[in-house]
Amino acid sequence: MGEGFFWGPVTSTTECCENNYAYSSYIAEFYNTISNIPSILLALVGLINALRQSFEKRFSVLHISNMILAIGSMLYHATLQRVQQQSDETPMVWEMLLYMYILYSPDWHYRSTMPTFLFLYGALFATAHAFLRLGIGFKVHFVILCLLCTPRMYKYYIHTQDTAAKRLAKLYVITLFLGSLCWLGDRLFCKEVSRWPVNPQGHALWHVFMGFSTFYANTFLMFCRAQQRGWSAKIVHFMGVLPYVKIDKPKTQ
Repeated sequence: MGEGFFWGPVTSTTECCENNYAYSSYIAEFYNTISNIPSILLALVGLINALRQSFEKRFSVLHISNMILAIGSMLYHATLQRVQQQSDETPMVWEMLLYMYILYSPDWHYRSTMPTFLFLYGALFATAHAFLRLGIGFKVHFVILCLLCTPRMYKYYIHTQDTAAKRLAKLYVITLFLGSLCWLGDRLFCKEVSRWPVNPQGHALWHVFMGFSTFYANTFLMFCRAQQRGWSAKIVHFMGVLPYVKIDKPKTQ
């Protein structure tokens, strides 16, 4: 099994509901690979805006981490190798730790302790995941990290009065929900879906929805942070489509 394919036999612990090497002997899961491209492009848009308007470095790092995660996911789905699977799963945890820092650090009085702890925690997880090859434990751990971010995200939402910013938060939730449905459908109903004339590629749709969900979340958090800093901030749209935060800093800053 795997003879004639560039990457050899599948060694990853998880496969999605897509026929392997259906379109190329170099790409194991074609749609699950290319569906990460929107995430990279959206993160690049966010990074350019963060740099152009001199947002705090945390947001530049956040957008870069989004791109790293998407590239890692492309490597994983293109190869279905265990090592490349790590390049998808480990950045998922690192990214959630970064979100925790952005969400909770404004009210954290000991400025150096949180980033130090999160860095060490991320390094420890990466080491443990590499050697222990966590399966269901990884998924449970990731969900817990997501749940830890939820109360703070909700607090930001209820304290935001700007209608356009609130709309971004709603779009974040909607795309996250739709993406999760696609992921679950791909996981739970693969046998049924495989009999359909056309595979809807639920996992690939999950990638696309999550790319937009992350973009909306990042933009919302940038708006909230600008308000925390006392900057004049508003949501505008590039070409009437992509939202971004436009800020006006006081001259003293």
